[in-house]
Amino acid sequence: MVFTRRSAVYMVLVALLVLFLSPFGWLLITAFKDPSELRAFPIHWWPHHPSLDNFKEALTTWDYLGYVRNSLTISVIYAGLVTLASAWAGFGFARLEAPGKRVIFGVLLSTMMMPQIITLVPTYLLFGKIGLVNTYMPWVLWGLCGAPYLIFLFRQFFANMPKELEEAAIVDGCGQIRIFWRIFLPQSWPVIATSIILSFSWTWGDYIAPALLLDTNRTTLAVKLATGYVNAQGATLSNLVAAGAVMYVLPVLALFLILQRGFVAGISTSGLK
Repeated sequence: MVFTRRSAVYMVLVALLVLFLSPFGWLLITAFKDPSELRAFPIHWWPHHPSLDNFKEALTTWDYLGYVRNSLTISVIYAGLVTLASAWAGFGFARLEAPGKRVIFGVLLSTMMMPQIITLVPTYLLFGKIGLVNTYMPWVLWGLCGAPYLIFLFRQFFANMPKELEEAAIVDGCGQIRIFWRIFLPQSWPVIATSIILSFSWTWGDYIAPALLLDTNRTTLAVKLATGYVNAQGATLSNLVAAGAVMYVLPVLALFLILQRGFVAGISTSGLK
């Protein structure tokens, strides 16, 4: 009976895995197809002559690596700043006392229910008035403000750390800033890894904000991929789009593989206390 249940669970998990991976599998197969095979009928499910030519052409049709650099610049800046800002805010909510702290924390969490898209137009008008459109400063400011979900993760993690660590540091003459930098932040690697992966992938995959705030030369790879591969008649070159998209996911995949242990540990401790 136990074997039957376990087998059923494994079968369901394998079926879900195939379901979730099938879009990426089809994208990968398309990236190796010749353009003539995309127009063939009936559909060729597997490329007859797999080739890397699509990847080479995707890299050289326009300055692919230049847009990779733009995306990396924005993503790294935002991920680094939002992680530090969220950690500091989470430390304050978890370990410091102040009037109305619970109310402020509740208001902070409520902002997670607000769709980001409804703030884009006011944000654009504000950045336009202070001359920050077509610069990377909006991502710097967003990073310095922290992110509600990441603040919540850090707050939950810091709230579960032993109070004796903080008391011993105070006895040794440490202030709150030194306690944060020397004790709490080094211990929070699982949440730091989670924050880096989430914030990097948010920015790397964002299309709307770069399309709204940046011009063609300074925009990100996500925006360029949507419009960059067309023929002389304006039709989309699906084989190049697929090749470019496969390469597009590699940095996020590599980051996740490097930090996956910390990511899983951070998610597993986020709901404690």
